[in-house]
Amino acid sequence: MEDFYDNGTLLNSSFADSNNTYDEYDFHRMMSEYMYFAKVGFIAHVVTRVIICIGLPLTLVAIYAVYSLVRNDHVAPIYVINLLISDVIQLCALIFVEARIDWETLHIAYFIHNYGVAASVCFMVCIAVERYLVVSCPLWYRYKRSIRTSVVVCVLVWAFPLVWLLIFQFWVNFKVINVLISVFLLLPLPVFIFSLGGTLKALSASRVPSDEKRRIVAILVLVLLIYTLLFMPRIICFLADRDGYFDPFDILSFLFVKFSPLADLVLYVFMRAGIIDKLLAAVCCCRMDSNDANISTA
Repeated sequence: MEDFYDNGTLLNSSFADSNNTYDEYDFHRMMSEYMYFAKVGFIAHVVTRVIICIGLPLTLVAIYAVYSLVRNDHVAPIYVINLLISDVIQLCALIFVEARIDWETLHIAYFIHNYGVAASVCFMVCIAVERYLVVSCPLWYRYKRSIRTSVVVCVLVWAFPLVWLLIFQFWVNFKVINVLISVFLLLPLPVFIFSLGGTLKALSASRVPSDEKRRIVAILVLVLLIYTLLFMPRIICFLADRDGYFDPFDILSFLFVKFSPLADLVLYVFMRAGIIDKLLAAVCCCRMDSNDANISTA
């Protein structure tokens, strides 16, 4: 897909050989398909640049804002900060992808973008598991959690995708890499489902305040939605072996992944109390006991 606008030679050679290989109908059909895919690719490039222009400054502001939430008894924002940092890596890599300086730079930019995507999914898993533990094991979580533990987890999360990508980048072919990436991205799905289901099951017995309960459920639902709507199409594209120069599904699935940094910004909103609590209280489908409002939040 990265070669989408580098097919002028292919088109010209096809034009030169059209009299020998294609009849007039086939040639016009080929030209029509090329123009259609060119329009799709052009729209994708425009949308990508809009995402970069909007997402990069907003993500930097969100990182600074979430940093203010980090304190000794509040660990969750650490994972959110690292998630936003992985988004910055993705957006910066997309700048070089759109610049198309040379093939070597383009290849490195795609590698960095893939690394940012892999790290982003890993930190989404950390957020989901951490929120699940707040509800299901509040006492254990309260005494076991610490900033030091979270930092160690973050270091491991940053290291694992990098080592994984470097190993397979040089030892397997392109199609196998796509399958391995798909498998890697599919692994968090049962974790997201288990975290959300376990949290909903444990809510009735949890002593977490009602406002915090609503925020936790909202975060878990949002993480699952981001993963399902933005990453699953790309996984399906890879598993179906539909990655190609002129495949609109390939272009759209990659575009969905590019939207993930903007979607992750919404997590910051759900980390803050205030207006969002009133909204969640209004749309909440079940009534939660609010007599525990004075219990310390997780």
